[in-house]
Amino acid sequence: MNAPLSLQPLGPAEVQLSCVDLAPTLAFFVGELGFRVEAIFPADDPQVASLSGYGLRLRLAPGEGDPGVIRLACRPADGARVLTAPNGTRVELVDPDPPIEVPALTPEFVISRAGEGPQAGAGRAGMLYRDLIPSRLGGRFIASHISIPQGGPVADWVHFHKIRFQMIFCRRGWVRLVYEDQGPPFVMQAGDCVLQPPRIRHRVLESSEGLEVVEIGCPALHETLADHDMDLPTPAMAPDRDFGGQRFLRSVAAQTSWTAHGSTGFERRETGMAWATAGLADARVIRPAGARGFAAPTHNGELLFGFLLEGSATLDQAGAHALGPADAFVIPAGEAWGLSDASADLTLLEVILPADASTA
Repeated sequence: MNAPLSLQPLGPAEVQLSCVDLAPTLAFFVGELGFRVEAIFPADDPQVASLSGYGLRLRLAPGEGDPGVIRLACRPADGARVLTAPNGTRVELVDPDPPIEVPALTPEFVISRAGEGPQAGAGRAGMLYRDLIPSRLGGRFIASHISIPQGGPVADWVHFHKIRFQMIFCRRGWVRLVYEDQGPPFVMQAGDCVLQPPRIRHRVLESSEGLEVVEIGCPALHETLADHDMDLPTPAMAPDRDFGGQRFLRSVAAQTSWTAHGSTGFERRETGMAWATAGLADARVIRPAGARGFAAPTHNGELLFGFLLEGSATLDQAGAHALGPADAFVIPAGEAWGLSDASADLTLLEVILPADASTA
């Protein structure tokens, strides 16, 4: 990436739109949309005008070019959503904060093996993303295996996500994070996880070399928005603050005990996800405690996602599927499944929505 130019701004930037006949276009932007005139010339036969409004500066001028598209964040009283200016500019009137759209679920049995499929792609802030559910289950869920090969400061900024559900589990290495109203920055180690409730402001500060995390979100396509006006950490703490019906969760593996995973001969470490999401989702880590496999109950929920943190096992679901480290799977509702031939070092991350979706 090239270094930014050493410019010294001397005034507001303008977007120029092609306009051959100024008078009717000016009447449209000023009379109908409420822009105001900042400059106009020549006085005897106006051909060029600069306008401002909605936090935008426009320059209407003769010349070649596309008349362009403008998106204005407003709530029109008459229900109109698309207008066309006399010069051809398309003006879209959009909701400044549209509701989250959660697509209908398209169930599918999924196996994603490490080293197979497309290479991890470069994402935001220099992170590499490996897609664990390529179909996105109809656009309802996204699961990513994210890595940062080079340690050190992360080129991130204060931001938030418009989401229904989002959790991050640290598989390897460590990452230093800071969250709105949750105190000073902290380090998330391997085995730890966080719930990022809707719209909580946060920032990734730095990471170890070879950081790996698993991130799961709903819906698959969601907005990441910068908040340039907020500094983190915030002065006050509000650990029990409600964010869209959810609370921030930091689950520390070293502070969480293992308990029996039913009568399966396995044990699990709970994260507290069910409490933090008010039952929307649950997440736990499972490992052998004497047995090498178990038959899992079917579920009637939206998602049952598994990711092998370490070790190996055979997934029994309409056949036998050998799994190794960093392999992932999704089990559709109503389908029986289980594990066999589990290695002694197996650790499995299991995420289910909703939290009480098991039919056992």
